[in-house]
Amino acid sequence: MQIVDSHCHIDRVDLEAFGGSVESMLSHAKELSVNQFLCVCIDLEHFDQVHNLALQHSNIYASVGVHPTEIISKEPSVEKLLELSSSDRVIAIGETGLDYFRVKKDEADWQRDRFRCHIRASNKSEKPLIIHMRESKEDIIDILQKENAHSGVMHCFAEDWETAKAALDLGFYISFSGILTFNNANDLREIAKKVPADRLLVETDSPYLTPAPYRGKPNSPAYTYYVAEKLAEVRNTSIDEIAEVTTTNFKNLFFP
Repeated sequence: MQIVDSHCHIDRVDLEAFGGSVESMLSHAKELSVNQFLCVCIDLEHFDQVHNLALQHSNIYASVGVHPTEIISKEPSVEKLLELSSSDRVIAIGETGLDYFRVKKDEADWQRDRFRCHIRASNKSEKPLIIHMRESKEDIIDILQKENAHSGVMHCFAEDWETAKAALDLGFYISFSGILTFNNANDLREIAKKVPADRLLVETDSPYLTPAPYRGKPNSPAYTYYVAEKLAEVRNTSIDEIAEVTTTNFKNLFFP
């Protein structure tokens, strides 16, 4: 069995529990059958750090992008995103999107402009988008449609079925995180039952959003196992089936 953590921030994981070693952290993940990782960039200042992890480890890939809540980071241009996305082992554009929880909608023109920049880079590079969406579902879908976005993943999905359906209609994948294991996530689990098997992904978003049974403790990519386990339970199938399907989907999205 092989599981892919389709969204993690390895450069931000606290390695103290692993003796300060990325290799030890990866070995821990392997013990739980998590064997591949997409390390997601959230600002240009740390792109080299993210990229170097991918260059140094054959089972880590990287993305390039600037997160919608990064206010003081360098502002990306389409040209800069295209330049960096052409680097070896960079397979996606993002993390990008909109976040109206941290920035009020009527003060977020700069977020929307940044989002459009990433979409245009994705369309030109033909590398999928990684979408962050918080209290912004209508604008996310609207901008994706108007910019003719056609490839990507709704990361850490926690919205309603209408939003999932709109994303699926655009050709996007839906990725579930540790939120799926939370006691108050019954509505999300109902949505997880409906997503077509060939559009599912799993992730940790580590070091954030630790799944049960380790909620409240530091997250790491190994715990993708528990997300896959819960998704299997919700869909009344085996974890082996979820592992196979989501690994295939990861390949189909990022290595078409």
